Amino acid sequence: MKSVFITGATSGIGRALCVDYAANGKTVYACGRNQQVLNELKAEFDNIVPVRFDVTDKTSATSALSSFDLVPDVWILNAGDCEYIEQGVVDSQLVSRVFNTNVMGVVNTIEAFQHHLQNGQRIVIVGSIASELALPRAEAYGASKAAVSYFARALKQDLAPKGVEVSVVYPGFVKTPLTDKNTFDMPMMVSVEQASNAIRKGIEQGKSSIYFPKRFTSILRFIGALPYSWQYALTKKLLKN
Repeated sequence: MKSVFITGATSGIGRALCVDYAANGKTVYACGRNQQVLNELKAEFDNIVPVRFDVTDKTSATSALSSFDLVPDVWILNAGDCEYIEQGVVDSQLVSRVFNTNVMGVVNTIEAFQHHLQNGQRIVIVGSIASELALPRAEAYGASKAAVSYFARALKQDLAPKGVEVSVVYPGFVKTPLTDKNTFDMPMMVSVEQASNAIRKGIEQGKSSIYFPKRFTSILRFIGALPYSWQYALTKKLLKN
């Protein structure tokens, strides 16, 4: 791999991926809305190419990516957001905001660059282990990541005949500006550096599903495979404890 495209590049996992790939000599197309941070990344690494656009704005994404001259080997769709439903009081605008970023942001970006897709490329979509187990307050976030997971797995089947691979990343808790806002315990949290290492290793190994940290995501996957009534009872007991 010689080049990589990364959305959500101005903070958290996306920024760590940009720095790590650039430090390893890859050409990095760093995408985000914060021009100042993009400029800082460019100043730090000559091989980082800033690309400013908003994934939630289809016109912005199309304009930014329609005239791409160089085509990256890997497209990492990492931009995301999280808001919680409080005490079961549904807020349609909140849900819409989360879905607009986490789901439509992925769709808008892929639509904008799909004419560049060619044999041997890989699309990597960052989801969440939360998509595999229903958790309180996560109605919007978890559902959006479940939608992303399904979308990616279906897209994988449709793009396979063209020689384009699709991978989904299922992280546990990662210390980022998003998780810094959480007021609850986040077991087995990892750093953005650890997240970047896990993602890059998974991509290098050609994995379709990238889970980390292994122990935490394995526990949630096991619970998520149980009947729904068991999941509910077990989750309720664990949260109470």
